Amino acid sequence: ARPPTRSDISATQARMSAHVASSVPARARVYPRASTVSTRRASATGTRARFETGSSRADRCRSLSARDGCLAGASRVPCRASTPARSNVRFAVSALDAAMPFDNEARAAKRLRKLKIGIVGFGNFGQFLARRFIQNEHTVIATSRGDYEDAAKKMGARYYRDPDDFCEQHPDVVIFATSILSTEATINSFPVQRLRRNTLVADVLSVKQFPKQLFLQRLPDDFDILCLHPMFGPDSGKGTWKALPLVYDKVRVGDEQSRRDRVDNLLGIFADEGCRMVEMSCEEHDRQAASSQFITHTVGRMLGSMELADTTINTKGYESLLNLVNNTSNDSFDLYYGLFMYNKNATQELNRLELAFSQVKAQLFDRLHTLIRDDIFDTDGSSPEQLKKAWEKAGENMNERGYKERLIDQVNSTGVIGGSRDEHAGKGAESEAPSR
Repeated sequence: ARPPTRSDISATQARMSAHVASSVPARARVYPRASTVSTRRASATGTRARFETGSSRADRCRSLSARDGCLAGASRVPCRASTPARSNVRFAVSALDAAMPFDNEARAAKRLRKLKIGIVGFGNFGQFLARRFIQNEHTVIATSRGDYEDAAKKMGARYYRDPDDFCEQHPDVVIFATSILSTEATINSFPVQRLRRNTLVADVLSVKQFPKQLFLQRLPDDFDILCLHPMFGPDSGKGTWKALPLVYDKVRVGDEQSRRDRVDNLLGIFADEGCRMVEMSCEEHDRQAASSQFITHTVGRMLGSMELADTTINTKGYESLLNLVNNTSNDSFDLYYGLFMYNKNATQELNRLELAFSQVKAQLFDRLHTLIRDDIFDTDGSSPEQLKKAWEKAGENMNERGYKERLIDQVNSTGVIGGSRDEHAGKGAESEAPSR
């Protein structure tokens, strides 16, 4: 066989090109999925990249085989045989939906913000906090002196009757929600050695200097300390926490970024709920709380002792007093006593309240006595004879003047003004009956 000439090679190339041009569209119509390369998505950048080709791999292999068969006899002839022309590659980019949760890093960061929170003292306030923590997708474990296993199970928390079992769960945060009076005994008997060495310990007591000093004295140096006081409770914070104040003091936090982030994550729960975040030292908190919280509880308990009741002519101010009585009566006396006992500023505020009441009472009596004296000493003279006649006149007209004189007797004898005119008249008549 003669070697192929240049014209033979050109003719072969032309037949190959015609074959490729005719076979690719036909195969694409029969096998449409074989004509494209699978789509690749670039999730990291939030876009989709699509690469498409005009022929499949099988078509290209068939074209190459035909070329090899035609040129089999010319394998030893040095010539430049061109390869089949490749189809153009089309590149298309389409934006993903902006709301699509493609950001895996954000989801991972959100998972990292979730805390395992342990609550010591699972009474009303502890359960109040636990429900809100669980609503924010945090894990809550609890322990207490009483049996609150059913209450914890209903809200999705895990309850441990034994504090050792509680500590072995290694919570990220331990919050003491005990009563003020039992806090010291609880911390002294709590197995803190079973917790992780860098555990964050917080409290939610209504006084702050006392738990701060207690934590600094009893907890290991590696523990972080955060003092909290939500200035609301199960009654006032039953619905939203929006605009309700949360006072906090970062007493001791380690230098590691993870430990600072843990504190911020815990405070973020209250911030996300809309609380008004107030950073304040424990000492300043107790000074201000004695003038606000302690006085509020004191006045509420005083009014509660008076057994105030609804009337048909309630004013807005009187309804506010009734609400104050209801709010303070729901709190235990131990809480009120703790506000007094463990806040050194409470005694001073109690003395100020007593002094203010005495001043108001004295102002009322001074004006009353002035009016009575003007009525008794209705004379221009000041000689002993005139004063004697005035007192005799006052004695003779005692029954005629009636109510005012009986009021004087009541103030002088009991120091109390109260009752209606009829009540005083009845009591006065009874007291005057023997003298008649």
